[in-house]
Formats: sequence, C-alpha cells, structure tokens
Amino acid sequence: MSAIDQTFADLRRQGRKAFLPFVTAGDPDLETTTEVIRALARCGASITEIGVPYSDPIADGPVIQASYQRALQNGFRLPQLFDLGTRLSTELTMPMVTMTSYSIIHRTGMSRYVELAQAAGYAGAIVPDLLVEEAESLAAVCRQADFSLIQLVTPTTPRERQVRIAELSSGFLYFVSVTGITGERSQMPPGLLDNVAWLREQTELPICIGFGISSAETAKTLAEAADGVIVGSAIVRRIAQADSRQAAVDSVAEFAREIVAAIGGTD
Repeated sequence: MSAIDQTFADLRRQGRKAFLPFVTAGDPDLETTTEVIRALARCGASITEIGVPYSDPIADGPVIQASYQRALQNGFRLPQLFDLGTRLSTELTMPMVTMTSYSIIHRTGMSRYVELAQAAGYAGAIVPDLLVEEAESLAAVCRQADFSLIQLVTPTTPRERQVRIAELSSGFLYFVSVTGITGERSQMPPGLLDNVAWLREQTELPICIGFGISSAETAKTLAEAADGVIVGSAIVRRIAQADSRQAAVDSVAEFAREIVAAIGGTD
C-alpha cells in the first residue's frame, strides 16, 4: 500500500475528508516554499501537491502561471525539487506529490524521474497533460515502483474515457470541477456533483475535486460529494500578496485552518 493509499484509508476509517493544498516550488524562493509546506502540515493538510515550474503551463490560470514565472526567474531548476522533497520528507509524515508536465518526465526519463522523486520522498506525481493514449508506459513504471500516478478527469471527458483514465491511475483521481484553466471561482457548474457521483460508482480510487475552490464554503459543499478537495490558486495568491515570508506563512496557515475545519479534515 502506497503512502497515498494509506492516507485515504486512514481518512475513511476516521470519517474525514482530505485537504490537498497546492504550492509552487520556489515561489518566491525555496525557503518560503519549505516554511509554507511545514505550516500546511501543522494545519491538517492531508497531501501536499508541489507544482514544478514550467515555462509553458497547460491548464494553469494567471495566478499559478505568474508563480511559475517568478520561480524560474529566481533560478528554480528541477534538481531543487528533489532537494526540497529530501529536506521535508525527513520531518513530515504527510505525503507529498509533484505536479509536473509530462515533457519534464519525458526529458528526464520515466524511470529516472520516478526514481529521483521517490528517493526524495515524493509519493506520486500528477501529470495534467498526459494523454490516456500515452499513459500506459508511465503507469507501468509507477505501478512497479508503488509510486502513485494521478491523472485528471474533466467535465467534458467522455465517460468511457473517464473509466480508462481511472484504470491507468493510482493514488486518487483529480476531478477538474470546471472546463478551462485553474483559478478562483465563486460558483461551481451545475451537474458537477452528479458527475462525481457517477464516477465514484466506476472506480474504487478516491476522487478529489480541484480547480476554482476559493472559500471554505465551496470546499465544504464539494467535500460532501468527494473524498477530498484541492486548493491551489487561493493559496498561491496569498503567498504572492504577502510582504514577507512570515506573512505568507501566516496567511496560508489561517486559510488552511478554515478549509480543514469546513470539510471535517481534522479531529
């Protein structure tokens, strides 16, 4: 059983839902990223997603795109992702996963990327631009290493394709709440909860909803239909708006506590 499988098994046994925050590695620097992740763990995060800055993001909205640019301009390079994981995994029990473009994995080499990430303490990878037609090879590598391969399902994904994505995924499924790019939204689309309910009948994998969650109220509503909620832009924006590292940590921690309390993510 992988670390992610164990986390969801523990949450289900306790009747709790998962809070999965997203932060960009190296935004604005690795020290801030490190302190923010530590704070998220203290505030009850279940699994943290760490975005790998990339010059050509696929589905990221302006807030996360800007964070990637800041990190790259400040000198972030891929080896620092593994350094970050190594530093944090020795002190945290919370699993961490990378969120990365398939082009980075392909350039590194599938087996090599999984080997490096796992050695650094990462439990899996979210690969938003991996097509299901091209996923079998990476899924096999991840399965052999007991390294979770988390893939995305969108509102417009045909149902037959959703089932195939689920078959080639492990850890959990990332259900995209809206069509389009990441970013905070005040309303979720009609039919979302019905679509998630249908998918839950097709797979035993936990389903977590992301894209657009900007408040504790929205998180609470979505958590009732899913196994967890993913919050990215609302956290990244708080880091960007802070005037110091400590202010960023404090702002993210306050917001994280609100989300965890709303979804029943802690005792």
